[in-house]
Amino acid sequence: MKIGILGSGLMGSQLGRIWATCGHDVLFSYSRSTSKLDRLARECGGQSATVSEAVRDADALLLAVHWSRVPDVLEQSGALKDRVVLNCCVPLNDANSELVLGTTTSGAEELARRLPDARWVSCFNTVPSEAFEPVFARKGETPPPQVLIYGESLSAKKVAQDLIRDAGFQPLEAGGLRTGRFVEPFAMVTAELAYAQPGGPALTYHFTKFR
Repeated sequence: MKIGILGSGLMGSQLGRIWATCGHDVLFSYSRSTSKLDRLARECGGQSATVSEAVRDADALLLAVHWSRVPDVLEQSGALKDRVVLNCCVPLNDANSELVLGTTTSGAEELARRLPDARWVSCFNTVPSEAFEPVFARKGETPPPQVLIYGESLSAKKVAQDLIRDAGFQPLEAGGLRTGRFVEPFAMVTAELAYAQPGGPALTYHFTKFR
């Protein structure tokens, strides 16, 4: 699969490396430093690209930028008609301390309103990037940690589920984009547990239903 990474910070670079290791063709784009994109490409056998190049032939895209950068990267990406877009963004203020949307809408819903012809699916936004490498290193162990996934397009969810499993996680179905109203605040809980509480940031979760 050809995957365009829109945003090559902690989330985009870690997932891009993992997917490249799984054999996917990964294009890294959108960084303040072109040398960083080149380095990522060299390290994992991917490619560095402009946003438009990353979008052009991709089978799937990962949107992984700070919320303040979303308008800029989407302006460069174009309409994304019929494109599968995995969104791991949380709508945070510049200090990363507060959500700027919530209760009556969500970042996931606002992205879909902005580009309604894209096939949006949200995932990975409730797992700290520090957990990706250790989870991938333990891939195949049971039970795998889970990743909440939500969106309207079943075909987009299928693509996202496969990529989630590639990374060593189990996708956990959580409904449509409206679920983002509750998942995005939950992401703040996982951030609190990962970064403000003892034990280190490589935090995962697994929900269990008892019958």
